[in-house]
Amino acid sequence: MTKLRVGLLFGGRSGEHEVSIKSAKAILGAFSAEENASKYDVVPFYIQKDGAWQAGEIPQQVLASGQPLQNLATSANLWQLPPQAAEIDVWFPILHGPNGEDGTIQGLLTLMQVPYVGSGVLASAAGMDKIAMKDVFAQAGIPQVKYIAVTRSQIWSNPCVFPKLCDDIEANLGYPCFVKPANLGSSVGIAKVRDRKELETALDNAASYDRRIIIEAGVIAREIECAVLGNDNPQASVLGEITYSSDFYDYETKYTEGAAKILIPAQLPENIVSQIQELALQAFVAIDASGLSRVDFFYVETTGEIFINEINTLPGFTATSMYPQMWANTGVTFPELINKLIQFALERHSTPESK
Repeated sequence: MTKLRVGLLFGGRSGEHEVSIKSAKAILGAFSAEENASKYDVVPFYIQKDGAWQAGEIPQQVLASGQPLQNLATSANLWQLPPQAAEIDVWFPILHGPNGEDGTIQGLLTLMQVPYVGSGVLASAAGMDKIAMKDVFAQAGIPQVKYIAVTRSQIWSNPCVFPKLCDDIEANLGYPCFVKPANLGSSVGIAKVRDRKELETALDNAASYDRRIIIEAGVIAREIECAVLGNDNPQASVLGEITYSSDFYDYETKYTEGAAKILIPAQLPENIVSQIQELALQAFVAIDASGLSRVDFFYVETTGEIFINEINTLPGFTATSMYPQMWANTGVTFPELINKLIQFALERHSTPESK
């Protein structure tokens, strides 16, 4: 039996470069499991922080050390594919953040006419941009907390416009609220604000990351997550709950072992579990996702309300990541999950509309 050559694509030009390395290392381990080793040959490809692609020994060294590589490229070879790329049968991109899960790499892989794991250009772009995502969910009738979308030009405007912007946010959302760059993941650039001074600082900081910014009303709620797997007939996993002692689920809390407590399955009434799973599937379909997604929710226990927070079309696969843990608790082992994702990629590529 001929093995499929899988291109494991990691690193990338985003603030989540290090997280991508951790995810790739875990995925490589799953490919080494007996049931996968007989079917797949994995070829790692590392994208440096400056955008240069590396194959051969360098990706292996990065995965072994777990540390990013200092840039070796010059502008002459940025984004030139190594010759090994032509031999790949199916790609497994595990690039988090901009230039990875926002539709850009998906567009490149689509042009290469080779199957790849995860959503296509549309779903990836919509899932990455929090404003576009919320607009899609609003159209689909999925409940959300109140939010306001603003631009960098409004924040970095003249002294007359910015105070009025802050007035509008205070009047419509109140405190506490959350300020988020629209196109970053892993809680990068996000701030919880409680007063005018913190709001002004957070808006200025978020604008340094992105030209589009979203501000969301704060809500006292439990944070519940659901993993989705599949293409046209997706399935929802058991639910997971995240608790933590920090002020909110920021980058440090998310990727520091022991900083957050994960409970899988989440202890919730059966009717709430069913509602969240159904909403997760609705969100997956609403943005036309495929392969995998993690959908995050707020559950307000006092009122029984459920609000969608966001969808992540390329969730993390690190030791602390919820997505593989939720499927493990649903009965799908990590190696089995990786195999299913490859098979869903092949299935999606075989349909006429994907070509």
